[in-house]
Amino acid sequence: MTTNQLLIGLGLIVVLAVGSQVLASRLRIPALIVLLPVGFAAGALTGDVNPDTLLGPAFQPMVSLAVAVILYDAGLGLELRKLTGHPRRVVWRLIALGVPITIALATCMALVLLGMPSEAALMTGAILVVSGPTVVGPLLAFVRPSERLQRILAWEGSLIDPVGAILGAVIFHGIVSGTHRGSGAQIGQFLASVGIGAVGGAVGVALLVLVLRVLRLGEVLGTTAQLACVIGVAAACDVLRDDTGLIAAIIMGLAAANLRGFDIPARRPFLETLVQLIIGLLFISISATVTPASLRHLILPTVGLVAVLVLVARPLAAWAATLRTDLTRGERGFIGWMAPRGIIAAATASTFGPALSAAHVGGAQKILPVTFLVIVLTVTLYSLTAVPVARRLGVTRPARTRPLLVGGDPWVIELGRCLQSAGLEVLMWAGAETQRRQIRDTGLELATGELLAAAIDGGFLEGITMVLLLTDEDDFNALASVGDFAGQRRWPRLPAAAPAARPWGRRALHGRRGSVRLEVDQARRHPAIPGRGASRRPAGERSAARRSRVALPDPGRRPARPGHRAHDAGAAGRGHHRFP
Repeated sequence: MTTNQLLIGLGLIVVLAVGSQVLASRLRIPALIVLLPVGFAAGALTGDVNPDTLLGPAFQPMVSLAVAVILYDAGLGLELRKLTGHPRRVVWRLIALGVPITIALATCMALVLLGMPSEAALMTGAILVVSGPTVVGPLLAFVRPSERLQRILAWEGSLIDPVGAILGAVIFHGIVSGTHRGSGAQIGQFLASVGIGAVGGAVGVALLVLVLRVLRLGEVLGTTAQLACVIGVAAACDVLRDDTGLIAAIIMGLAAANLRGFDIPARRPFLETLVQLIIGLLFISISATVTPASLRHLILPTVGLVAVLVLVARPLAAWAATLRTDLTRGERGFIGWMAPRGIIAAATASTFGPALSAAHVGGAQKILPVTFLVIVLTVTLYSLTAVPVARRLGVTRPARTRPLLVGGDPWVIELGRCLQSAGLEVLMWAGAETQRRQIRDTGLELATGELLAAAIDGGFLEGITMVLLLTDEDDFNALASVGDFAGQRRWPRLPAAAPAARPWGRRALHGRRGSVRLEVDQARRHPAIPGRGASRRPAGERSAARRSRVALPDPGRRPARPGHRAHDAGAAGRGHHRFP
């Protein structure tokens, strides 16, 4: 290819990837629903976006390293202390029992419905085991199930990816080498791959300790050093045995998230942006390798395969994993209805399918198009049905206003109790241990995390819709009000000072510092729905709802006496509370 063709192809892939994600965000649908058909259409209309033509043999190693970065970032969001008791047992069972169940049923259906030989059918079954955080995470954010369900499915999606990739690599090498020494040899190869990945992960953790704890690099240089460690270790592991770098990457992410001494910020804008871009590029590139001719005579058989995976394999795995646990029937049912396939399935299919075809393995040419169709069908199915199914099973969080109150002074705790008594689900955070203890003693829910950024980041799982900064440190409140703790979500900005109480017919309470005016009636009548953007209510109602706000204390204003309670004229007894 000429230089101009390379530039056009690479630029077109980036534009299509980012443009598809922007369109999906505007339509409020998972990005995969747009990325897959766009990549497929681009590959069918022009050969400039075909990665095999653009990058040649370098494409597959780049895919493996890119997936390692995705898994490392996913591991950074998995905290072991938040997965305890029965949820942890369910996660391990979903992997230990779900993998063999899915492989067995998918392999049988590939033999019967797709007419594949046994080797290609087994390879297809191994590929379709994996799910992935890149598709499960956006779906869960869209559905907003209970916290326990969200953690179980997020952990499963992150941990099953490297296991499925290693299993696929073991089966691939067994097919190519022509060795049929029984299951014992295959298990030995699998354990050897896991061992290499674990050793590589340990080396990677040591490197992270060096760059993050010993050298104490800054935020920018520290992030680039993390990427260098992950990519270097993953590449070294893949040299020794295929796809073992994925295990090393997830181990490194888990260690950085759970071991003490690692200063990993709660928000990682650069890493999150990079992962988002990688996902878009991979899906556009891999989808472009699927031709319309390869899908001929495969659509209806693949629909039957997906039906077995969705209606038989996943519910059976969920039933076995949740047996004799304290999960409710609705939670067990929703786990059985959430198993979309994502980037790991596409990456492994694009790697092993063409390689088996080159080795003249019968039916191998069907592996990539079948995997592509399974991804499209499962993502579309679960995206369209997850919300009504979750509501039917009663496992969604209530769509209502849920504030996070930052501060632990007595008047703040009293405010939290007031909001809770009004029917709101209040979440609180305080830095001092004495204040945290007082919050617990009061019976209010306390956000986890020693840092405010970590608490707000974890608040996404809790479904918080606003953050109220109510500490007694004006500088802290002002600095936190302009910080981007919440990624793309826009939290209410805090005005410099509160205007005097107006006679709205609401009682005013006074405390030591700050001032808060809360329209409890409006909050209860018009709950905010996180992630849905601006309210669709009429303009007049929206302006009334905006009256809920928190104001930093006015330096020129004389604070009221502690415990003083004032009543606005004509406002007594109607619930307007004011705290200076």
